[in-house]
Amino acid sequence: MQLGVFSVQTEYTIDIAVLARRAEEMGFESIWVAEHPIIPEKTTCPYPGSANGEIPDAAFRITDPFIALARASAVTEKLKLGTAICLVPEHNPLHLAKRVATLDMYSKGRFLFGIGAGWNKEETEIMGGDFEHRWTQTRESIEAMKELWGTEESEFHGKHYDFPAVYSFPKPARKPHPPIHLGGVAANVFKRVVAWGDGWMPYRITPVEVERGRQKLHELATDAGRDPASIEVTVFAPSSGIDLMKRYEDAGADRLLVELRETGEDETLAVLEGVLRKVRG
Repeated sequence: MQLGVFSVQTEYTIDIAVLARRAEEMGFESIWVAEHPIIPEKTTCPYPGSANGEIPDAAFRITDPFIALARASAVTEKLKLGTAICLVPEHNPLHLAKRVATLDMYSKGRFLFGIGAGWNKEETEIMGGDFEHRWTQTRESIEAMKELWGTEESEFHGKHYDFPAVYSFPKPARKPHPPIHLGGVAANVFKRVVAWGDGWMPYRITPVEVERGRQKLHELATDAGRDPASIEVTVFAPSSGIDLMKRYEDAGADRLLVELRETGEDETLAVLEGVLRKVRG
């Protein structure tokens, strides 16, 4: 199982260039960062990552994931670079396709496109998304971006996005495009992954739930004539949950992301070193 790092980058956390360089030196396979372009002052949506529904301070202060990953790319050679996750309905696909392709080009094919549709209704709508139909919009955006990445003259005609023939460069280094990993645990996520994704990224679920998800993906992929082994499962886990690693691997996870708290350089690197000591025995 691959071991990656997940970090919510803010102005007070460890510099991602330092984190990425040390993670690569330590042997971690990938680094992933979160996204929230904005957080509305007033919101009706409870935060899904906390018991009381309150939005943590770090969520208000997240840096731009593509700029952060570009910084990480410049100081590494092999470390894969992922969004966990990019809120697709909050972007225009013409703009997002270029950002993805540019990062993938400069990193020589190391980008992993973790995506989601968002949970904050007000945020989605302020940024131009259709919250009630956000997954339909997300799929349409991905379809449009695949056209932009894979064709010389690209055009797309859909409900949410419609544009005539255009030129969009650069193209991604990874062919036909960077792997697309879908976040979420909703019932339809498995159908979406099999139909138009390359991986599943559930957030903080149990090994039993991973095993059930992997089984469902296997069934759906087989029925669709797709190799189930072509679908990666990436699981988030607290840095203190190293004892779960073997259970996640046995359940079918291909990659485990060690979640780092929003701390400074010394504390963050100490956590990573502690994780490695436990992994290596």
